[in-house]
Amino acid sequence: MAKYRILFRKSVARDLRHIPDKALRRILDGIDSLSENPRPSGCEKLSGQNKCRVRQGDYRIVYEVRDSDIVVVVVKIGHRKEVYRGIGQN
Repeated sequence: MAKYRILFRKSVARDLRHIPDKALRRILDGIDSLSENPRPSGCEKLSGQNKCRVRQGDYRIVYEVRDSDIVVVVVKIGHRKEVYRGIGQN
């Protein structure tokens, strides 16, 4: 299977600023693993959207998989209580 390219929306840089270093390392490792397998076990599709999410402790990585382009686009990263606010509009 081909390795997927990982792209980030500009807003993800803002999301990462507020995450503690220990959690940030786990999140970045999780994102890196998406290049090998964009739909790992535990991945869930968000209802009514073409986005998926994976859990990394108390944080969630929300992303889109574009199989035709072999790309994973990270849309949002945030705490589980706040991450889903506003992602339905994008």
